[in-house]
Amino acid sequence: MPPTSKQQPAPVAEPLPTPSFPAIEAFIEGATAEEVQTLFNPVKNELANLKGPKAEHAKKVHAAISRTEELLAVLLDTRERLVAESRSKGRK
Repeated sequence: MPPTSKQQPAPVAEPLPTPSFPAIEAFIEGATAEEVQTLFNPVKNELANLKGPKAEHAKKVHAAISRTEELLAVLLDTRERLVAESRSKGRK
């Protein structure tokens, strides 16, 4: 008869820390749409220059950067709208 082994409970995973990117947050808080575009243009240009097997990865990265630009544009528009609303209510 084989010995019965007690099953040990699986260790409980600790929650991951919330990611924090203070440099990016600081940039976005004061950036304009043109500054965001200026930030990504050199990267997109270099991705377009890649050839061979890296070109397929470059296409995926380019798509991700484009989506990031879209999301940042929405964020900047929302920020501008909120600032305009707060100024119209007499807040600084």
